[in-house]
Amino acid sequence: MDYTLAIENTPETIPGGTGILLLHPSIGETDRIDTDFLKTDTDHFLVVSTRTTAREVEQKLEHYDVDESRAVILDTLSVERGYSRRGSDNVHYVSSPDDLDGIVTQTRRFLESHEGKVRVSVDSVTEMAYYADVDRALRATEELLELLEEHDAVGLFHLSNEVHGEETVGRFRELFDHVIELAVDGTVTGDF
Repeated sequence: MDYTLAIENTPETIPGGTGILLLHPSIGETDRIDTDFLKTDTDHFLVVSTRTTAREVEQKLEHYDVDESRAVILDTLSVERGYSRRGSDNVHYVSSPDDLDGIVTQTRRFLESHEGKVRVSVDSVTEMAYYADVDRALRATEELLELLEEHDAVGLFHLSNEVHGEETVGRFRELFDHVIELAVDGTVTGDF
């Protein structure tokens, strides 16, 4: 199954099972790329949010006119920060951004319970590495990529190339067949 990829300077479609690494500056405007990825040619999508709460993700989706009825959000921050949280069919929680097993398990459950064209956004791998460590974040990313392949889904994984050293960025790059780079000036380039 092919998925439309509505991101500038990238191919028109990508095959199911594809994971894309989004390299961006720490202050980069990734929301536009993320929401373009999620709202195009999609039946259901999961946002794994290690950087913002579920409420902030909902506000982002609303601002960029993304159909929230197709969204499931995995909030990794609210429990740790002590925010009030109400689980629902569309919002799930794990204890913290370093609960990588919980993130992988919730992603597996989402993929097993949703059919059609399914996308996953991991925003962000940088936070996973910050809260856990780089090696654990790499292993979790590998597991998530395997799940995408198994379920014919596609995913976009955010990584700040300013926060991590060249060696760490290189280790993550090796996991992905495709990389999108967002420059400080907003220019997007794709390695496909």
